[in-house]
Amino acid sequence: MAQGIDLDASEVSSLLYHDIFDYPLSLGELMKWRAGEKLTTNNEELTIKSRNGFYFFKGRDGIVLKRLLRKRVSAKKFEIARKAGQILSFVPTIKMVAVTGALAMDNAAEEGDIDLLVVSQKGTLWATRLITLIFLDLIGFPRRKYGDRNQKDKLCLNIWLDETSLSWPRNDRNIYSAHEIAQIKLIADKDRTYDRFIQVNGWVKDFWPNAVKIDRKRGKKQKAGSLTNVSYLFFGLIEPLAFSFQRFYMRKKITKERVGKKRALFHPVDWWAVLKTKFTSLGLGFKR
Repeated sequence: MAQGIDLDASEVSSLLYHDIFDYPLSLGELMKWRAGEKLTTNNEELTIKSRNGFYFFKGRDGIVLKRLLRKRVSAKKFEIARKAGQILSFVPTIKMVAVTGALAMDNAAEEGDIDLLVVSQKGTLWATRLITLIFLDLIGFPRRKYGDRNQKDKLCLNIWLDETSLSWPRNDRNIYSAHEIAQIKLIADKDRTYDRFIQVNGWVKDFWPNAVKIDRKRGKKQKAGSLTNVSYLFFGLIEPLAFSFQRFYMRKKITKERVGKKRALFHPVDWWAVLKTKFTSLGLGFKR
């Protein structure tokens, strides 16, 4: 299938996928990110090379240095994310905080922001979001706001999930969303919420079979929380008002973002649509 270093079809497919993000893979990563049968390639004109422990395609030598530089940048950004996770843990209705996007792969650009996924207590998503944003502003923790062109090192809390709505929508399950879920890095967790998150999204293994480990026993031990104490009761009571207020505030700003009572995905760019075009040019085939 490919000239130069001999890799099997699933490894070549994976290498092509990650090449889109200027991300060469080490031998261990080739095993972890081995593509499932839903990603294929018919490109037989590829030559694979290796340098500094990374595999890449001929003519793409430059991405090795880029990855090493971005790893250094990512280490600094991840420390900011870790501090943010510690701070957000003080919000009683936040159940989980995780790093997503390029930073989760140690592939963040110098000018990039810090993407976070936040899981809230049952029935408190919008109250939690409102209190969290106010809290971050009060303590002066930099976060990216609408229209902000300078996004360097700022928090971008762009995925919000109610703990009863952790399963990814079926119509959004594809190789890109599977990778985004599998690559997240946990920075705060209560009641093993991450285990439940991965368990209900076990479909990611159809695309990336080795990328995550699912401990079904641990995932089943914890159930979604309930509004049992005073703080949760407070958040639950203001939830309808918080949702209406924020929905009204962002009504003219929404483009491709998806906003509902139990989930909010603030992604103005449809990256899956962008990737599908690139797949075609690279000779990659994909299945849902």
